[in-house]
Amino acid sequence: MAKHLVTGGAGFIGSHLAETLVNSGEDVVVLDNLSTGKPENMAAFRDRITFVEGSVTDLPTVRRCCTGVEVVYHQAALASVPRSVADPVASNAANVSGTLNVLWAAKEAGVRRVVYAASSSVYGDTEELPKHEGMVPRPLSPYAVSKHVGELYCAVFDRLYGLSTIGLRYFNVFGPRQDPQSQYAAVVPLFITRLLRGEAPLIHGDGEQSRDFTYIRNVVEANLAAARAAAPGGRSMNVACGDRLSVNELCRILAELTGSHVQPVHGPARPGDVKHSQADITLARNLLGFEPLVDMKTGLAETVAWYRAQMR
Repeated sequence: MAKHLVTGGAGFIGSHLAETLVNSGEDVVVLDNLSTGKPENMAAFRDRITFVEGSVTDLPTVRRCCTGVEVVYHQAALASVPRSVADPVASNAANVSGTLNVLWAAKEAGVRRVVYAASSSVYGDTEELPKHEGMVPRPLSPYAVSKHVGELYCAVFDRLYGLSTIGLRYFNVFGPRQDPQSQYAAVVPLFITRLLRGEAPLIHGDGEQSRDFTYIRNVVEANLAAARAAAPGGRSMNVACGDRLSVNELCRILAELTGSHVQPVHGPARPGDVKHSQADITLARNLLGFEPLVDMKTGLAETVAWYRAQMR
């Protein structure tokens, strides 16, 4: 039984990953300062993990958590473009300094591989679609900058220190447990909860911006594939479905799934947002054997069912 560390394991993505590892019989340590993560996200498996309440910005705590660990899944971050625009200093501390601490502690502890939660935001607003790893990064927000710096640190640690790293560029992940209450909430949980309450969803801009919405189970599988793959480290690759949906189309689908007839309202476009995003997942397929398990619409239906159950 291998020992795994999931940073940010009380968060949306991290908790799904930690739960999957635990259910597979693995020894799991979760490090989370609960600033955005929630204890209830770990309710189903809390008694089967070692939970450490602390921050990746505290190097001694990260060192303690890395002891005896084979794989680190580094999910901890302040994951929001608008939040980073409002407070770039906090985003840098969590996403850059925190990542450096994780890599340094992992190197010292002899960790076999670090799987890093990167972001599609590094591509910026390039017109070329689908976005592929050979494109030059053009980050448009402090968040995107911070995630790209994390990728660069991962590559350097792989080459310089021999710490195997793989970065996964997530594209608009959604699913159960995603927080709809935050002022920085992602569009899918925000739309679903508003529609279920009979409230009008707010669409920023004209709604024709499109995204490669990626269900959480696909992201968990990509992390597991990255941990076990024999592929050389030091690279980042896309994790998505390879498809895209406009925000207007997303709203229409969710209205059908929720049975709502409420019409959305439009507000100003958000600074730092990209217009279109779609992934080429060829590299992850070839190097990791990654294949999306759940298509976008099936994932949306499962997510609506989960939120409906929570609101009863």
